[in-house]
Amino acid sequence: MWPMPSAESTPARVHEPDPVRPTRDDEVAAAGSELIGGPLGRRALTGTSWLTPVRVVALVAIGMFALGLIQKAPCYNGAWFFGASSQYTHACYSDIPHLYQGRGFADGLVPYFDKLPGDMDYLEYPVLTGVFMEVASWLTPGSGSIQYQEQWYWMVNAGMLMACAAVIAVCVARTHARRPWDGLLVALAPAFALTATINWDLLAVALTAVAMLMWSRGRSLAFGVLLGLATAAKLYPVFLLGPLFVLCWRAGKWRAFGTALGAVIVSWLVVNLPVMLFAFEGWSKFYTFSQERGVDFGSFWLILAQNSSDPLTTESVNTLATLLVGVSFLGIAGLTLTAPRRPRFAQLAFLMVAAFILTNKVYSPQYVLWLVPLAVLARPKWRDFLIWQACEVAYFLGIWMYLAYTTSGDAHKGLPTDGYHWAIAVHLLGTLYLCVMVVRDILMPERDVVRQAGDDDPSGGVLDGAEDVFVLGAAAHPPQHTAQGDGPPVEWGKQGATDGSP
Repeated sequence: MWPMPSAESTPARVHEPDPVRPTRDDEVAAAGSELIGGPLGRRALTGTSWLTPVRVVALVAIGMFALGLIQKAPCYNGAWFFGASSQYTHACYSDIPHLYQGRGFADGLVPYFDKLPGDMDYLEYPVLTGVFMEVASWLTPGSGSIQYQEQWYWMVNAGMLMACAAVIAVCVARTHARRPWDGLLVALAPAFALTATINWDLLAVALTAVAMLMWSRGRSLAFGVLLGLATAAKLYPVFLLGPLFVLCWRAGKWRAFGTALGAVIVSWLVVNLPVMLFAFEGWSKFYTFSQERGVDFGSFWLILAQNSSDPLTTESVNTLATLLVGVSFLGIAGLTLTAPRRPRFAQLAFLMVAAFILTNKVYSPQYVLWLVPLAVLARPKWRDFLIWQACEVAYFLGIWMYLAYTTSGDAHKGLPTDGYHWAIAVHLLGTLYLCVMVVRDILMPERDVVRQAGDDDPSGGVLDGAEDVFVLGAAAHPPQHTAQGDGPPVEWGKQGATDGSP
């Protein structure tokens, strides 16, 4: 056991060691690298050619995205348009082509302003996502059959979403400056490729990833602007403000947090206010739909409802889910203020969004995209990341096989209800497993692979190396040590303390 330095005694980085090489420091990454010639040697020269780590990550991300497009080929060539269940049996469903006509884009209707003729009276997406959808419709040919137009609409959206995917991978590669190869976890994530074109979530994920990069550079204003835009595209990014508030409380960085919060509010209003003022009913549809929507796919609430003779009402589920999110935030806040070292921002961001996903009344398969970049920044450990991804791929297949079962009539082709419940359980357990590993890293920071080379919080911006000004409980009197580590003693902030190997 070794002495545990406090945050106050840990300077920011006094020396920039060499970039961390996962094939040397991670057993799973090293084993996987045998497919391309083996681990990078210690005498290898990096950064001496055009193929820098960030460019490699971007190219791999684009390549994996392209494979995801190929996986959708059976639907593109007919399953979206013919047969009730074939798009599910081929696991290639996407909302994008169906909503081209279903949300009025084929007829030139203006989102939020023009009422829709179908079962949904207005577009049920946040404003910035609606703008994204509208721009894609402008680039879609207005002639030809409706099938031709829907195919084009999906392809145009896929091209725009591919740019978002590349941005996400590059931002993750650059957020932790000495760990650019961690971006490969995003680029190679199978669930990322499989779900990227189901819906428009990648827009919000990309804006959030850029915001995290800006915060890591100490640019709180840019962070706030981008996080506000991300929240204008999807609700979940606003949850990052909760853990950031508690971190800034512990470090006394109120000015940076205030700047970020003000920028979030202003940028969100800039996007939303024009629509809110002139088309309030259409603007509010996203919020009323989210409130009124019943228990749906992927949640533990669905398991309870389908196994109960008297399921909870939607109002009760809304109240309980909100309460659970609130309790989760209080738990994260308590963990932040009592941990022996101030947790890293990415760790708490992942835990907060994961808590929302785990307690929400619906889990669409593309929601995994919200967590992928945060999971990589929180715990860039290949074994744990791939375990979680395997669980998410299992759920991806499970939901489509369940829908195939429910839409195939008496043939019952696919996964029955009990089997789908097991798929939900696998998703929940996989996400909980990764949460447990992140919490363990917070309580025993010598196990945190990001901190093993002496870093404090490379994605923390103004928090990186900052002194604590408010702590509670054990954090006020840090113990000598908390656990036996897997490697040599770690002395944070001291040059040459460790080679970064776990």
